[in-house]
Amino acid sequence: MVGVKANTAAKFRLYPTADQAERLVSWSHTCRAVWNIALAQRVWAYGSAQRKTLQAGEQCSELTLARKEHVWLRDLPAQCAQQVLRQLDAAYENFWNPEHPARSPQYKRKSHQQGVTFPGQAVQIRKVSRRMAHVRLPKLGWVRFRLSRPIEGTVRNATIKRDGLGWHVAFGVHRPEPVDRHVNAGPAAGVDVGIACSVFVSTENEGRQRPDTLTAGEKQRLRGLERRMARQLTFAKKHNGGKYSKRLRRTIAQIAVLKARQARRRADWNHKLTDDLAKSHGIVAVEDLKVSNMLRSAKGTVAQPGTNVKQKAGLNRSIADQGWFEIRRQLGYKTRRYGGELVAVAPHGTSQTCARCGTRDSENRQGCGRLFACVHCGHTEHADRNAAINILDRALSTAGRAGCAASGRGTAQSTRSPHGQGSLAGSRMREPSSNVTAA
Repeated sequence: MVGVKANTAAKFRLYPTADQAERLVSWSHTCRAVWNIALAQRVWAYGSAQRKTLQAGEQCSELTLARKEHVWLRDLPAQCAQQVLRQLDAAYENFWNPEHPARSPQYKRKSHQQGVTFPGQAVQIRKVSRRMAHVRLPKLGWVRFRLSRPIEGTVRNATIKRDGLGWHVAFGVHRPEPVDRHVNAGPAAGVDVGIACSVFVSTENEGRQRPDTLTAGEKQRLRGLERRMARQLTFAKKHNGGKYSKRLRRTIAQIAVLKARQARRRADWNHKLTDDLAKSHGIVAVEDLKVSNMLRSAKGTVAQPGTNVKQKAGLNRSIADQGWFEIRRQLGYKTRRYGGELVAVAPHGTSQTCARCGTRDSENRQGCGRLFACVHCGHTEHADRNAAINILDRALSTAGRAGCAASGRGTAQSTRSPHGQGSLAGSRMREPSSNVTAA
């Protein structure tokens, strides 16, 4: 079992005491400092004349020496600092992987999301009631969390994070793959993602529109808080040397609450959508969209300024809010889990091609309306449903209806990394000695 990585994750609400929360905040800042120092060291070593590439193994020995000199670094559990270096290794590995969309590792600011990662063998879990459990963390003791679902498998790591709504713990869990994988015999479906219509499935007559992630009152409050923050930032720069006041920090915290609530509602809708699609369909076809390229700014340079910059910025916000890449990432591992297959096809011309006669013509789409009208055969259809049917036809012609239906799985294109399963990376340390135990 040595070297087995996590292939799924389980996230729960954490309830640390005031002292535990204060120490977790301190540890998260220490982890951020370790990341920034290690990254700076690697950048310097690679930019030197030797062009040396540092790895976590070399930096761990230097970390041991640094812990003897600095008390603030020694207070952080050694395993957590080592996990930071391993995460930096994984970040560089993803950056150099041409099939992975990750950018080069970046320095973390103080406002970055706070988090601490513990290896699996340093964590113990015990269930104390039907809905509550404790997790034992090094130098912190037992911390209470809400057991909203059972933890099935071997715990490989635990990550503690805080957002605007409080603390959470995410366990990276390894579940053994079944010997006889279930084959999903559901019908094949093409999925078209958009903005005016969030998702349209080729087997349905109506599109699926995600509800607003914020109510009208919450949107109004968010606008007011953002304006207040802008005024307070201006005042801090002019009269306070850029130092944040308590009122400004309180405003930022109130904005973080609304943003975290919005992100939680968006994630809930995406998970419910992808669960339903993966369970109901044996083949799910999507467009192979390069979302990171689509989100690039149009402002250009000083010599060659861009056009329609504000309109493009609004479009970028809408694309990011819909979570196209996240939907595809979740479909990637959920279709495998339920015995299906995800097929990504070329997106070129799916919205301009007639699903009945197969003719591609830009005149088929007049304006930005939701109506598709073929100028050759006269076929009319909802534009997004027509695109979803085209996506499905391309997937079936690429993979073959009989082969996919018989196997239920295949060589679907990776949606993230060829080594990952759409979940948290597992610890590279030795196998933990225990799982969940009763109190």
